[in-house]
Amino acid sequence: MRTLGNIFWLGTKELRSFFHDAVLLGLVAYTFSFAIYMQAQSNAQELRNASVAVVDQDNSELSRRMIAAFLPPYFKKPVPVSENEVDHLLDTAVYTFVIVIPPNFEADALGGRSPEVQVNIDATAMVQAGLGYGYIQQILLTEIDNFLSRNEGSFLSRSQNIAMTPASLSVRVMYNPNVTTAWFTSVMGIVNNVTMLAIILAGAAVVREREHGTMDHLLVMPVSPFQIAMSKIWANGLVITVAAASSLEFVVRWLLRIPVVGSVPLFISGVAIYLFFATAVGVFLATIARTMPQLGLLYILVAFPMNILSGSNTPLESMPVALRTIMEFSPSTHFVSFAQAILFRGAGFAVVWPQYLFVALAGGVFLFFALRRFRIAAVQTT
Repeated sequence: MRTLGNIFWLGTKELRSFFHDAVLLGLVAYTFSFAIYMQAQSNAQELRNASVAVVDQDNSELSRRMIAAFLPPYFKKPVPVSENEVDHLLDTAVYTFVIVIPPNFEADALGGRSPEVQVNIDATAMVQAGLGYGYIQQILLTEIDNFLSRNEGSFLSRSQNIAMTPASLSVRVMYNPNVTTAWFTSVMGIVNNVTMLAIILAGAAVVREREHGTMDHLLVMPVSPFQIAMSKIWANGLVITVAAASSLEFVVRWLLRIPVVGSVPLFISGVAIYLFFATAVGVFLATIARTMPQLGLLYILVAFPMNILSGSNTPLESMPVALRTIMEFSPSTHFVSFAQAILFRGAGFAVVWPQYLFVALAGGVFLFFALRRFRIAAVQTT
């Protein structure tokens, strides 16, 4: 009981120190509020408000119908330009797409001579260029086909098209019906920031004690290195858990209005389990680094690969086999896995308990080595 009491009171000291550190307090507030909001709003992977210019050299009914088919929210209203302006507009990135409809296009289409429409694309806008090309192709082909059939709205035309189609494709998009990027990036932003701040806060707590000279004061008190390390782990873990829960509720659900179908308490309990591993990483790195700049460099080497390769940015299946095998033993990968299962698919404990167990065991093993390293470093300090 005395050990638990020491850990508790040392942890409260750590909390008071954290709330008096304006830089770290501001970092946590920013990371789980504005950073999540900006990531969800700016990192869109769907076509939206793409700029289009049109060179209409035919000026026919068909060409006007093709131009009028580009509608928001996917495209902005097409802007007529001259052929001489095309290269300059693309070079200066004024428009992402410039469509050129050649002369006599309608007459050639009616005559069955297969005329061509030129679509010039600024591929430096990579996401919009890749998605927009498919949209433009579908829009133009549909309008041309409807114009040539002359009865696109009739029941007879639809019946004939169905009869000519050998099979139909029924698509059902689960968990994110409109494939909205913000639904994914906002939640994954919270998951990645949990790892980032756990390492930074726990590591900074140890390094700050060493830089201020208070580590020696702690070691001469009737407390062990184990109690000192555990107090920093639970205190910083508590801060991050509360920040993650608040971000999920107020930023994701209230401000961004993104639905969370799963159990938030189940997710938060998983965050608490994972934090034993992540904060242990911070303590371990702090026993190696002597100053905050050194801790920052070590953080880059450790935390960035953990976040990028965990499956939060790209599925594990798209990675090389050797790299995927290595990352399957990382607790961060399983953290992302059960976070997606709970928050996106509404999975219960019966589904995610294997990931919980793996994270708890792996976190316990790494926590043991981190505390052992902390004890050795503390003895060397004395």
